Amino acid sequence: MTSPSLPADAQPSYLSGLNTPQREAVLTTEGPLLVLAGAGTGKTAALTARLAHLIATRRAYPSEILAVTFTNKAAREMKERVGRLIGAAVEGMPWLGTFHSIGAKMLRRHAELVGLQNNFNILDTDDQLRLLKQLIQAEGLDEKRFPARQLAGLIDQWKNKGLTPDDIGAAEGELYANGRGQKMYALYQARLRTLNACDFGDLLLLPLTLLRREREVLAEYQRRFRYVMVDEYQDTNSAQYLWLRLLAQERKNICCVGDDDQSIYSWRGAEVANILRFERDFPGAKIVRLEQNYRSTPHILAAASGVIAGNAERLGKTLWTEVDEGEKVRVLGVWDGAEEARTVSAEIEQRHMDGLALDEFAILVRAQFQTREFEERFLQIGLPYRIVGGFRFYERAEIRDALAYLRLVAQPADDLAFERIVNVPKRGLGDKAVEKIHRLARAEGTPLLTAASRILDSDELTPQARRALGNFVSSLARWRDMASALPHAELARILLDESGYTAMLQAEKTTEAAGRLENLSELARAMEDYETLGAFLEHVSLVMDNDAAEDERKVTIMTIHAAKGLEFGHVFLPGWEEGVFPSQRALDEGGHTALEEERRLAYVAITRARRRCVILHAANRRIYGQWTSSIPSRFIGELPPEHVEEQSSIGGGASLWRNNWLEQPDPFADVARGAGRGPGWQRAAQTGGVGAPDIYPREARTSPAVSTKARSDLAPGMRIFHQKFGYGIIATQDTNKLEIDFDTAGRKRVIDSFVSIA
Repeated sequence: MTSPSLPADAQPSYLSGLNTPQREAVLTTEGPLLVLAGAGTGKTAALTARLAHLIATRRAYPSEILAVTFTNKAAREMKERVGRLIGAAVEGMPWLGTFHSIGAKMLRRHAELVGLQNNFNILDTDDQLRLLKQLIQAEGLDEKRFPARQLAGLIDQWKNKGLTPDDIGAAEGELYANGRGQKMYALYQARLRTLNACDFGDLLLLPLTLLRREREVLAEYQRRFRYVMVDEYQDTNSAQYLWLRLLAQERKNICCVGDDDQSIYSWRGAEVANILRFERDFPGAKIVRLEQNYRSTPHILAAASGVIAGNAERLGKTLWTEVDEGEKVRVLGVWDGAEEARTVSAEIEQRHMDGLALDEFAILVRAQFQTREFEERFLQIGLPYRIVGGFRFYERAEIRDALAYLRLVAQPADDLAFERIVNVPKRGLGDKAVEKIHRLARAEGTPLLTAASRILDSDELTPQARRALGNFVSSLARWRDMASALPHAELARILLDESGYTAMLQAEKTTEAAGRLENLSELARAMEDYETLGAFLEHVSLVMDNDAAEDERKVTIMTIHAAKGLEFGHVFLPGWEEGVFPSQRALDEGGHTALEEERRLAYVAITRARRRCVILHAANRRIYGQWTSSIPSRFIGELPPEHVEEQSSIGGGASLWRNNWLEQPDPFADVARGAGRGPGWQRAAQTGGVGAPDIYPREARTSPAVSTKARSDLAPGMRIFHQKFGYGIIATQDTNKLEIDFDTAGRKRVIDSFVSIA
């Protein structure tokens, strides 16, 4: 391994401006090299300078370097940067691109060795689902019980792991259709070969299969690639990892750049273990740590470092900066989501009036459903915003579907709503049946729903279609009758369940489907703020019509996942409560491993901020239509106190929870060590939680801010007033905890400091 030094007067231009570790990463050319690049440490500058150095010093021709990125945008940016550094030589780099584009190039060259012709087609998601539905039908399976989307997700997982149909064991096969998973995968791959096609997963799996089976092909590429360079190595999946290992085993001149602390994509197959075991895979590997941050203030870096230090599975590094100290990270406690949105919008407005541009502000959420409160608040006050990496809340497909059902209940003549959901979820009403309804409606000049009711009295439709349409029409009539007696939010929940829409999403068993279900729950919650269904639908229409000019500067709202790689002057991080962040779903499904990824996600969120970072947590959240008391995220308890400024509108402040979280044993720690459930689980069971500490921490029992002594002026049977739930009667009193029967909100459990005598 060499790490040559150059005299000062012989420094090439591409080394100018690099710090010492960056230069070391550039000049270490031989042997395996892992560059641990912390957030904002200039890894792209080091990576492109290294690429330029290999070409400029004639260590390799451009065509002898394999340079892999994760996005086409990153590949273009790297090519442009290298071109500016060394000129036109970069044009001869045919092997600079994404894993998928390079995999496709390999397959075009050797298609016949994997059963394809070199003019094969690459199926998009819609074509893939259509093909899987055909196979499911041919096998006599019920597509409602075993959705094509679920099978597509499993096949993608298997391909990301580098598994062919022959590699699928009984346990994996059980994941679909009672043990039919392996057979369906094999049928799908055979059908793809017949069609001379592959899907995006094949662009990873088939090159790996090729290199494993064809020794001459492997030897050819090992000779060709004198150097291998990989960006964002922490995001590689098993197939990509195995592919890279095969290509680099001969020369071992592999340079991987990444950050184990920013591995946040396990849900799409990424394996953080790939970067953690680099030294074991390549003995004698050199590790260079890029730790000088050029983005954030010392307080922000210290806060992020304090959180990520809680992870055991990491290689470790310490970020530092020469940037001025700046403001401490602020932790704000608020009453609920509405106050959270008001607080953020007020601060943005004030700072905007002070001269800051709106595009300097970003709101980063853990889950998409969190965006609604902010969108509606911003629209209410006329603050321009944009949703990045997704649709605005009311533009999402599942929300549009639910709204179409509600519109048709409220207005039976709404033909656009009828067309959207007459066969969603699938009811067996094909295009021909819908066309006959259209024809009758045009002939009689009636709405589609009226025509649908009339056609049921004829033999125009097949018995199956007539039965499906009849059920749909009668359901709409039943829901319309319910609308006069039920709260409209409750009607929405019933409608989504009885229509089969909720079951459709649940059957998919994917992360995306789970997020869509969360959005539907948030929709029902939003409806509760309006007196009537008509008032809510009118509000939605006004929201959808409010669209500012595209070139206007706007506040950015996006998920933390989508924000990776970006930076903003001022970042707001709402919803830092247990169950929201860390996500309860992630903890339930992934345990200790998922908790560590959630913590990495917190690290990514904080390090998006350059000058100011504000973390918010709410005392109450409305989840599935019910008010739920929330406790601050454990990640708040991991923030170093000397770098944090705490404020709260609910009493006590975030410091109330910090020591409690730090003293609590990790509820997953003993499980991870194989010792069964630790003491944290017993406390959780006593309070009804799962893997969470006592909802009333030890400090809270002695703190004057949240006293556990029962108020002597309160007693069961007394009428009280609560700021959120209104008037009610005390049912029971247990120290400082009350159960109250509210006039409109039903029975709730609250802390006595939040009530007054009526």
